Amino acid sequence: MKTLTLASDTQLIHAFQDGNSAALEVLVNRYKDKIFSSILFLVKDKYLAEDLFQDVFIKIIDTIRNNRYTEEGKFLPWAMRIAHNLCVDHFRKVKRTPAIKTSDDHDIFELINFCEDGAEKKMMQSQSHDRVRRLLDMLPEEQREVIVLRHYADLSFKEISQMTNCSINTALGRMRYGLINMRKMLTEKQIAL
Repeated sequence: MKTLTLASDTQLIHAFQDGNSAALEVLVNRYKDKIFSSILFLVKDKYLAEDLFQDVFIKIIDTIRNNRYTEEGKFLPWAMRIAHNLCVDHFRKVKRTPAIKTSDDHDIFELINFCEDGAEKKMMQSQSHDRVRRLLDMLPEEQREVIVLRHYADLSFKEISQMTNCSINTALGRMRYGLINMRKMLTEKQIAL
């Protein structure tokens, strides 16, 4: 297992194709946080994100097992593209149902967890995350997508441009204007601080 953790993505894929299931485990553990966080920030629902995350890896496993994986050395961008496409497919199929909100516009399920130890810290983190989410929600979709992929999925601008089918300069511009717009919204106090 120790030698597998040092192996490249391509070596792990070949090992999995040769029947070594531990190689797939290493590959999943290597990228699970990046893929899950990008899905979560697109769908904004933890349970839906978990379902889509599992679907992503089912699709990855099927593709690798059937020897249809051809993106040598580019596993993460390929996996992120699958995740992005599954999120888009989900939104095409289902209309999002509104979350249950309290009178002060908080998600009811976030309030339920505040009774645990460290509730004050969790509440402050939740409020900060809510502010960022509200700012992101106010951005045009293209700008929001680039910011999420760059900051939460930790993708390079080259990977983002490939995933969103735009040039690197366009991705950089969307990022720049998205951040400018978020700063402007903060200074104009359009969201509650």
